[in-house]
Amino acid sequence: MTFCTAGHVDHGKTALVRALTGVDTDRLAEERRRGLTIELGFAPLELPGVGRVSLVDVPGHAQFIPTMLSGCGGLDGAVFTVAADEGPMPQTAEHLD
Repeated sequence: MTFCTAGHVDHGKTALVRALTGVDTDRLAEERRRGLTIELGFAPLELPGVGRVSLVDVPGHAQFIPTMLSGCGGLDGAVFTVAADEGPMPQTAEHLD
């Protein structure tokens, strides 16, 4: 099974993947410098009773929509994230659509 993250930039997609898997999917120096995902990131997650699933951490910035879409093809589901401290952003509805 494969799931991707989805949501606005800075709403915790990468932090959620890191908390669930221990894998920091922002591996490029540019991603760390800018504090945002640029390339697709991949992490395995063991779920009791299910087995191993794959998480694909996709960019949330409008500039990287082509990369986001390439990571969302052929998925079994998505993990849609919204920052608890900021709530939905103007692009949140667009991402959900």
